[in-house]
Amino acid sequence: MHAMGKPGQAVADINVVPLIDVLLVLLIIFMVISPLTPNGLNAQIPQPATAETPTAPVVVQVAANGVLKINGEESSWEGLGGRLKFIFAHRAEKQAFVTGENGVAFSEVARAIDVMNSAGIERVGLLTGRTEAEGSLTPKRVNQ
Repeated sequence: MHAMGKPGQAVADINVVPLIDVLLVLLIIFMVISPLTPNGLNAQIPQPATAETPTAPVVVQVAANGVLKINGEESSWEGLGGRLKFIFAHRAEKQAFVTGENGVAFSEVARAIDVMNSAGIERVGLLTGRTEAEGSLTPKRVNQ
């Protein structure tokens, strides 16, 4: 069969079969590569609390007179590490907080943090009290 035109002249039909083959190969390549790209950020999802998991945060307070308290219960420097190991023995999340009263040297707070780290607590947070300069959270009216 000859295409319309003069005999002996070249036919200008486009062969689309190789084009379709190339497109299918590219489609397969992109389908294989796309699941390998990372999506989003790594995040820690909070787990629901169970009856076995205590959820109350542990707060170590360093008083100005040298007294230590763990969640309000008095403790000593010698017994602090052992008490914290006992508290965190069955907790999955090893996080505690430390706070110091006004007038406590930071070296005492740092000593408490060191004892907490050696007791196996992975993350130690610092709690601060409100200062008088912060005042209340209600907005103040300015006279115009």
